[in-house]
Amino acid sequence: MRFLLDTNVLIPLEDSQLPLGKSLANFVKLAHENAHQLVYHPASVDDINRDSNATRRQQTLDRLHQYSRLESRPACPWNLGISNPNEIADNEILYALHCDAVHALVTEDQQIHQKARRLGLGGRVYYIQTAEDWLRRLHERISPHLPNIEETNLYALIPILDSEFFNSLRDGYPPFDAWFREKAREGRKAWVHWESEGVLGAICIFAHQADEKITEEGLILFGAALKLSTFKVGSQVRGKKIGELFLKAAFRYATLNRLENIFVHGDIKEHAFLFDLFDEFGFENVGTHPGTNGRDAVYLKRHPLEAPKDNFAPFDYLRRFFPHYRADSAVLKFIVPIKPQYHDVLFPDYESPEGQQIPLFKGTNATGNAIKLAYLSYAPIKNIPSGAIVLFYRSEDHQAITSLGIVENYQSLTDAAEIAQLVSRRTVYSMQDIERMACRPTKVMLFRLVKHFPSPVAHGTLVAQNLVNGNLQSITTIKHEVFEKITALAG
Repeated sequence: MRFLLDTNVLIPLEDSQLPLGKSLANFVKLAHENAHQLVYHPASVDDINRDSNATRRQQTLDRLHQYSRLESRPACPWNLGISNPNEIADNEILYALHCDAVHALVTEDQQIHQKARRLGLGGRVYYIQTAEDWLRRLHERISPHLPNIEETNLYALIPILDSEFFNSLRDGYPPFDAWFREKAREGRKAWVHWESEGVLGAICIFAHQADEKITEEGLILFGAALKLSTFKVGSQVRGKKIGELFLKAAFRYATLNRLENIFVHGDIKEHAFLFDLFDEFGFENVGTHPGTNGRDAVYLKRHPLEAPKDNFAPFDYLRRFFPHYRADSAVLKFIVPIKPQYHDVLFPDYESPEGQQIPLFKGTNATGNAIKLAYLSYAPIKNIPSGAIVLFYRSEDHQAITSLGIVENYQSLTDAAEIAQLVSRRTVYSMQDIERMACRPTKVMLFRLVKHFPSPVAHGTLVAQNLVNGNLQSITTIKHEVFEKITALAG
C-alpha cells in the first residue's frame, strides 16, 4: 500500500531535534519491513520552504529524498478563492487522496481530519497511532509464551552450530550449515528447548510462507501458512513431550497470527515416530516435497480461522480442526474440579487472575508440556463419551473455571498397571499415587487441552447467575445453555 505522509508527520521524522514518538517509529518500521511505500506531496515541500530556520529547512529537504514524491500535482478545484497557503497545501494533499494517488493519508492535523470527513474521505485519513495499529494488526507477528521453550533468532544459535546436536541434521542434509546460516541472515526464528545451560535439547525452526507450492504434485497453499522447516527432539530429552509442546506453540502461533495452514516435510522412514505424532494431531500426507527426489513426504494441517461446518464425530472433529471443537447441543458438557497442585502441573501455561504464569514444580515432570493429558478421580459419574467438553474448575484457591478440554476416552479401572499403561506420561500422578488410588474403582479420563480462558469464571459468579448449585466437589453435568453462558463470561 501507499501512505501519504502529511507535513506534520514528515518534520518529526526528519528533524533530529524533535523526539520520534513510539507509534510513529513503529509505523515507519512496519511499513519498511512489509514493503509499503511512504510518499510525500509537493505541497509539503512548499510548507517546509516556509520554515524560517534555514539550516533546519535545508536538512529536512535533503532528507526527503528517502521517500517517494508524488510525480503529478493535479490542480485542486477546492482552492478557488483561497489565499491561505497552509489551507491550500491541506486541500492539495486531500485532493491527491480523493484522486486515489495513495491508499491513505497519515496526519496529526485535526482540521484535515474534519475536512476529510466532510468530503467523504474520513475512512482513509489516519492519525499516527491508528495507522500504526492498522499495520500492526496486518503484519505484527504474535508469539505464544509457553514454559520450557523459548523463541529465538537463528543467528543467536550460530555459536553452537558445530555442536553434536546438529550432527544428525548435517548427516541427512550435507549443506545444512550453509542453509542454516542463509536462514539466519533472512531473520528466521525457532522455538528451542535447552537440555541444560548452553546445551540444546530440541529445536523447531518455523517461517511464514505465502502462496507456497508445497508438493511435486502441484499443491499450492494460497495465502499465508506456517512452515515447520526443521523439527528435532534430541535423544536426551525424549519422553518430556517436547514434540507436543512445539505443536502447542505452532497451533497457538497460527491462531494468534490467523494462519490457515501448517505444514512440515521430512523422511517418514527416518522419522516414523514424529510423523505418527503429526497424524495424531490432524496432519495429513498430501504428497512429496519438491526437490527431494520423492524422499520427503509433506504433512499438512488445515487450520481454518472459523469453525468448519463438517459434521464429524466430536473427537474426530477436534483432531482434524484443533483448536476448533464441536460445542453444539448434541455434545455433552461437564465441569471437572481439580486441586491447585495438580492444576499447576497439568496447566503450567495457565495465567492466574493476577496475570502471573504459574511456575512448574521443580523436578522432571513434563506433563504440562503435552496437549494430551489425563485426569484420575473417584467421580461417581459412570460414563463420559468421547468428544464431550470438560470445563476445569480450579478449586480451593482460585475457585474458578479456568480451562477447556475435550475428552478422548473415559473408563473405570482397578488394576494399577493397566491404569499406568493407559495414562503413560499424560498424568500428574506417580506410580505410588496410582497404586494407592487403584484400591477402589478409579475413573480415568484421557483428554486434550484446547484452551485457557482469558477471564476465568469465579464460583461466586456461577452461583449468583444460577449456573451451578453449591460447591463443585465432583464431576458435574451441565446443560448446553449453562455452557454457553459460562463461555460467554469467560471471554
